[in-house]
Amino acid sequence: MKNIYYIGGSPCSGKSTIAEIISQKYDLYYFKVDDFLEKYTKMGESKGYEICKKQGSMNPEQIWMRDASVQCAEELAFYKEIFEFVMADLEQIEAMEILTEGVAYLPELMKKLGVLKDKYLAITPAKDFQISHYSQREWVPYVLEGCSDKEKAFSNWMNRDILFAQEVQRQCSQERYVSIINDGSIEIDELVNLVVSHFGLG
Repeated sequence: MKNIYYIGGSPCSGKSTIAEIISQKYDLYYFKVDDFLEKYTKMGESKGYEICKKQGSMNPEQIWMRDASVQCAEELAFYKEIFEFVMADLEQIEAMEILTEGVAYLPELMKKLGVLKDKYLAITPAKDFQISHYSQREWVPYVLEGCSDKEKAFSNWMNRDILFAQEVQRQCSQERYVSIINDGSIEIDELVNLVVSHFGLG
């Protein structure tokens, strides 16, 4: 039987870095959901899923100039739409010890799947940590290329992810899953140790 460890959360929280370190240290197969989002979106489009179809047809202006609450609601709906594709790909992996990471692992979806509390946790960034780290990423201007007001678009983006993080935290509290908030005050090694301890890998 496969042993799968899930790391969920929201963007810019350190999930990928932590997952990479742990998977290498403990020889776990690392499955990163973000690497397949384009594929999953196209699969959703082909099945007629509403948000997948919408996301596949929108330009940057249409995406980022919308109200943050609308963006967040659609982002949550998108991950629910593609969840079946993520799980199907996980099922196809032959490795028996897997560490997988992605925003798609919403706490309420994990609960419905029957994932035990020691096999899942969520990592979300504090507001200031998120904004400061996104500002340093070289690819951000390319994402916003084509927006009429890039400053407003970036603000909408950040507010969307702040709302998303709050929803993940709320779901973790409701479903009794562990939620780690990264505010930048804890070194990456300490965060790794927290996750390793939670999963019982140490």
